[in-house]
Amino acid sequence: MISFTLQTEYYQALVEKRTDYEGVFYVGVKTTGVFCRPVCPARKPKFENCEFFETAEQALLASYRPCKRCKPLFHPNSVSEVVKKLVEAVEENPERRWKGKDFQELSIDESTARRQFKKRFGMTFVEYARARRMGMAMKEIRSGAPVIDAQHATGYESGSGFRDAFSRIMGSAPAFSEHNPVLKVTWIDTKLGPMIGISDEKSLYLLEFVDRRGLEREVERLRIKTQAAIIPGNTGPLRSIERELEAYFNGTLSAFQTPLSMIGTPFQLRVWNELKRIPIGETRSYTEVAESLEHPSAVRAVARANGCNQLAIIVPCHRVIRASGDLAGYAGGLTRKKWLIEHERKMVSLLK
Repeated sequence: MISFTLQTEYYQALVEKRTDYEGVFYVGVKTTGVFCRPVCPARKPKFENCEFFETAEQALLASYRPCKRCKPLFHPNSVSEVVKKLVEAVEENPERRWKGKDFQELSIDESTARRQFKKRFGMTFVEYARARRMGMAMKEIRSGAPVIDAQHATGYESGSGFRDAFSRIMGSAPAFSEHNPVLKVTWIDTKLGPMIGISDEKSLYLLEFVDRRGLEREVERLRIKTQAAIIPGNTGPLRSIERELEAYFNGTLSAFQTPLSMIGTPFQLRVWNELKRIPIGETRSYTEVAESLEHPSAVRAVARANGCNQLAIIVPCHRVIRASGDLAGYAGGLTRKKWLIEHERKMVSLLK
């Protein structure tokens, strides 16, 4: 039974169409007999006409039918078929320079592709495909191929055009990139909303919810620290963490095995490793973490290190709360923090 206080909180989130409540609750509308996601664009019902559920299954069992506008039975942030088809087409032939006829062959409207990619990834499809080609160019250059060969391989006839495009996407000119690392970034859908993951071929560097405040600055800091180009693509670690996150949210995985690269000060690294030692289903206060590091006076430093964590969920900063029991802050939002803590407690109780 959902408490009245929580129902009030959920109703406010419904009115405000809060994306950070996606997957946290569903609302049944008594006057229409439908149930919706928090961000449904339909006109909002009165509070007394709402019934709240933690899962879509509960709403269905209560005889509500899924809303046709927000489609609550589908993943709240699922990728459209157009985007899926185009991403697959790029992976099949990443060197291709896309023209109008290429879209026609796939029976896709070019303007639709541009609009959906812009909404989904913050870049048009052409920009996405170009970034992928640049990734291929980087691979050529790092393997020892001359810049001119990489230029032709990616379809650029103009040397200056290639350098300009390369610099804009990669962050450095090709002549200075032979020994620079490349990080790949991909979009990962989860029950609590979309995340982005960034990795090289060996390990994961960043995993964050896309609506985290300051995410762009975080990605830029990572690029500067690693002196790496960050481009769209996929890697073994990214595929691994996507599988593991799906299992985690389904309640069947309690420990992540994807290899990590944690970049921070020695003290930050100590804090993050201590966070990984907090058992699933349990929490620790900032004071307890400081004491476990034998620095009982470093509570604020622990809190700052906690906030600098770039590997959400895997390095479980959500398990750290105030000594009073208050949840304190969380970059992904307190609603997610509360959900993650409760989810892990439920997982542990089911495994006993």
